[in-house]
Amino acid sequence: MIDQELTKIKSSTVLVTGGAGFIGSNLCENLLNNNISVVCLDNFSTGKLKNIQPFLNNSKFTLIEGDIRNLEDCHKACENVDYVLHEAALGSVPRSINDPITTNDVNVSGFLNMLVAARDAKVKRFVYAASSSTYGDHEALPKVEDVIGKPLSPYAITKYVNELYADIFQKTYGLDTIGLRYFNVFGKRQDPDGAYAAVIPLFVKQFLNHESPIINGDGSYSRDFTYIDNVIQMNILAITTTNEAALNTVYNVAYGDRTTLLELATLLKKHLVSLDESIANIEIKHRENRAGDIPHSLASIGKAKKLLKYNPQFNISDGIKEAVNWYSKNL
Repeated sequence: MIDQELTKIKSSTVLVTGGAGFIGSNLCENLLNNNISVVCLDNFSTGKLKNIQPFLNNSKFTLIEGDIRNLEDCHKACENVDYVLHEAALGSVPRSINDPITTNDVNVSGFLNMLVAARDAKVKRFVYAASSSTYGDHEALPKVEDVIGKPLSPYAITKYVNELYADIFQKTYGLDTIGLRYFNVFGKRQDPDGAYAAVIPLFVKQFLNHESPIINGDGSYSRDFTYIDNVIQMNILAITTTNEAALNTVYNVAYGDRTTLLELATLLKKHLVSLDESIANIEIKHRENRAGDIPHSLASIGKAKKLLKYNPQFNISDGIKEAVNWYSKNL
């Protein structure tokens, strides 16, 4: 279905900011596999050259090493571009608590630079990575797009400000935008290393190294874990939709189901045992909850299904199977 959608923009050029990162590189790969011209903008602060190495000899792929905090780099990247998939950002709630200034510089000032450059280049549509962190202290489940609470971290504030800026740029300058509130995305190329590694690749690496994964809290916190292929589907639908009612709004990007952290660790262990039987004996450990974390996250995906015809193909178990298979060959 997604390949068919891309035929609508077969002669177009798509800019993927943060294209050497986890989500960005997967988007680049999908577009290139469908013969779409891709420009990748990345400063390699968190993205990795190895993620895009296979694309460097592709005539339809252009790499621009630059920083979204530099308006000139943004203008250069947007030249002759039809669509923007804006993935560049500094993720991680803990990182934003430790360094709110840099998080704001990248996620707010950098985002504004990209909006200005996209406006000036007259791109047809600006699709950007929003975040489920925007729901903040709103406790009701599932999360519905038009009901949010107060942010619980500097990171969450920056992602909400993105939505406000996108709305203003549409109303003031006519730049069509779509925001995608990602819910705990995981899959191939997600980095298991570093101080702010996401939970799934981190746990996989620990199990494979015969180390005990450590869960924050008692393991009852839950998340709507979302496999990367579902995220690719939403991005493609967002840049190809011809439904005017689907534009200039935000959508949850998730599977629509939640898994506790303890269930997640157990599921990972189950899949990894087939690679190494001794993993079955590894103990799961616990520590105190982390500042800024919301207890539970579950998305309503009804809006995306209705307006974008979103139909996620990978539940948590299917996604974990794919991810574990990739990590077992690449860690």
